[in-house]
Amino acid sequence: MKFLAVHPSPLMYTKVFLRLEPLGLEQVAETARRQGYDTRLIDLQVESHQDLFRLLDDWQPDIVGFSLNYLANVPEVIDLVKAVKGRLPKGFVFIGGHSASFTAEELLEHSEGSLDAILKGEGESGLPLLFQAIKEDRENVHCVPGVVTMKGEGGQPTFIPDLDNLAPARDLVRHRNKYFLGTLDPCASIEFSRGCPWDCSFCSAWTFYGRSYRVMSPDKVVEEMEKIREPGIFIVDDVAFIQEKMGFEIGEALARKGIKKEYYLETRGDVLLRNKDVFKFWKELGMSYMFLGIESIDEEGLEKYRKRIDLSRNFEALEFARTLGINVAINIIADTDWDHERFRVVREWCKEVPEIVNISVNTPYPGTESWLTESRNLTTRDYRLFDIQHAVLPTRLPIEEFYAELVETQRVMFTKHMGWAAMRDVTKVLVGNLMRGQTNFAKNLFKFDKVFNPELQLADHQMPVKYQMKPPVKDTKFSSAKALSKSLYVHEPLGRTSRQLDDDTEKFVDESRGALSES
Repeated sequence: MKFLAVHPSPLMYTKVFLRLEPLGLEQVAETARRQGYDTRLIDLQVESHQDLFRLLDDWQPDIVGFSLNYLANVPEVIDLVKAVKGRLPKGFVFIGGHSASFTAEELLEHSEGSLDAILKGEGESGLPLLFQAIKEDRENVHCVPGVVTMKGEGGQPTFIPDLDNLAPARDLVRHRNKYFLGTLDPCASIEFSRGCPWDCSFCSAWTFYGRSYRVMSPDKVVEEMEKIREPGIFIVDDVAFIQEKMGFEIGEALARKGIKKEYYLETRGDVLLRNKDVFKFWKELGMSYMFLGIESIDEEGLEKYRKRIDLSRNFEALEFARTLGINVAINIIADTDWDHERFRVVREWCKEVPEIVNISVNTPYPGTESWLTESRNLTTRDYRLFDIQHAVLPTRLPIEEFYAELVETQRVMFTKHMGWAAMRDVTKVLVGNLMRGQTNFAKNLFKFDKVFNPELQLADHQMPVKYQMKPPVKDTKFSSAKALSKSLYVHEPLGRTSRQLDDDTEKFVDESRGALSES
């Protein structure tokens, strides 16, 4: 049988600053291939809808699976599902991925019968069970764990038992030179660990994985890294190097093999301060970018987003990161309650610090606690606007002024680090990329004003809404935060047994969460 895996088109932010290889879908594709399926993958970030339609007509796959990790891609994916079903009426069409796991029932309704199933949870685990059911008993696929159809739901999705059993089908992706992350051009992605043991209110990583945390062995990391030819590597872990031992073991294994890359990773301020020697070591290995999710420059904001770290510790982490001599990037969440003065203060702060600053808009997503606890009513239920670049909550300023302030703040940050005045610092890198034929970063320097434009963002609100999200259900039965959290999980939380953390790190996580124990 033939299986086609499809990744949707890029979103607003990724049209300028990055374009990442579809690592998760590559791993799902390799899972299918190991099951004996003739497998192909098309990434609409770098190919067109017409490319997809030609492939469907020429190849005639039996099963088509869409990856849906981002909510803003819902309308595109639903329209494509209908188009696929029109071309392949006997084919089995399903959607999997992060956002699909939290919105399964409404996606089925939107599809109007064109969608056969949603696969919730980890695709690498659920895919073999789903494919077996398609082959042997298609009418009862709804009985498969993690599968949702119009007939019903098969119960809790399953976990992949060992990350070492995973491998991405990188060879199935065409145009690998199109993937980049800032000046890391080209750039591949790799996974060292999966899941997050923290519980930030704006994030759905922990509710998706049930606060589990699993790691890949150093030998497996080396095996995968040896297959990657790109010089740039994005380590996709939600929080890199939570455990000092793991960070050293992987780094030492790579060093023994003489593997030298340029790395971009993301971590928390308190993890950085706890494991300073690990990050110093990775600087020697080639770490050139570090992203810290600061989220706020005041205590009120940190409490709102439940970052579980004091402001002083965040700033201490920034000070240490600066000593590493790498490019440090941070994120600030702009709340829709900000006024002119608040934007001005943030802009001035961004001008004064050496870090690359990204600003995103506070957006409650299905799967996050803020989706159920945010007291302000949504001003839109248009999936396309849920991309952390549009305001979906009421704004204190008139919305046109909010967008003008937002884009001006983003422009200040862009000009500081990617404008022509800053090009002197990256000229060597830019020339090296161009000599290798890599133009992604260079080309995107000219796209900022075409993508980040207040008038365009306002116009997005005026577009006809074809598919509307279901509003959040504020259920009064959730009398405590713990009960509320449990209602959001895709993978059932299994407590300490689901986290491959040593005892000291588990204690560190719990203390940072203000909890001595968690079931």
